[in-house]
Amino acid sequence: MDTRPSWIRVEGGVCRFGDKKRSIRVRTLEWTRTVLAPAQLGYGSVQKPLTGLAHCDAARIAQELGGRLPRSLEWEWAASGPECRLYPWGDEEPTARRANLRGGPGRTTPVDAYPDGATPEGLLDMAGNVWEWTSSATLGDGFVLRGASHDSPALYARSTFLNAAPTELKSAGIGFRVVREP
Repeated sequence: MDTRPSWIRVEGGVCRFGDKKRSIRVRTLEWTRTVLAPAQLGYGSVQKPLTGLAHCDAARIAQELGGRLPRSLEWEWAASGPECRLYPWGDEEPTARRANLRGGPGRTTPVDAYPDGATPEGLLDMAGNVWEWTSSATLGDGFVLRGASHDSPALYARSTFLNAAPTELKSAGIGFRVVREP
């Protein structure tokens, strides 16, 4: 695995957002190919997701990389695409080769361990391994999470599924990826 974040361009379009499939335009963005790992940031050689960061810390690192955390809408667009894929890889159910979900290893795995679960553009781990912080605030003092974790059932890996966490939560089950303008 490369020790720097690699970026993948995801063309914009009209996202059929959420379970109600509201049509909302999304702009073209560049995404980190994976959830960030410590090795990609020069913090040793660990290839598993960087976790244990409160939302503000993840947002600060994203800014230091020249980007930001994705909005929930943008995340869903990258995961579901114009085809409205049920899962990031398509409409087929999750398997042990596609995503690190409940029933798998029971812990985080390297961020590039599931190439069969990639989106058509090549984004990895959009389902499973760790939840991902977004920049979309919730009512109260929290932010939307996307993507499911290694302890989540398959339902949570769906492209439209969302969760939330308090802003200050530092969890071993939450990581993040970065987006930037092309």
